[in-house]
Amino acid sequence: MDTIEVRGVPVRLNGLDGPETSTRAGRNARNFMVRLVRGKTVTCQLTGARTYDRWVGTCYLDGTDIAAIAVANGHALDCARYSGGRYRQYETPAARSRLARARYC
Repeated sequence: MDTIEVRGVPVRLNGLDGPETSTRAGRNARNFMVRLVRGKTVTCQLTGARTYDRWVGTCYLDGTDIAAIAVANGHALDCARYSGGRYRQYETPAARSRLARARYC
């Protein structure tokens, strides 16, 4: 789960390697993200890039990077290819052992 919807616009969280929603981990990650952002003010800084009909960007909840929150809570991993490694410090040992990192990361 590496995408959120902000005001009806899907935004791919840049540098986040989230599990696919077809997996149990992906469904858990999706539920976590929905609970995290639903009804709250989310701001995004878009890169201008698009992937699979989604804008790419970094999004914030009360000034905190949403991708960092997801990684710190064990629902995703860092995708250093796109993040430059900025989320690596938040990865949990449990998530590293449970989640498969995407090959492109």
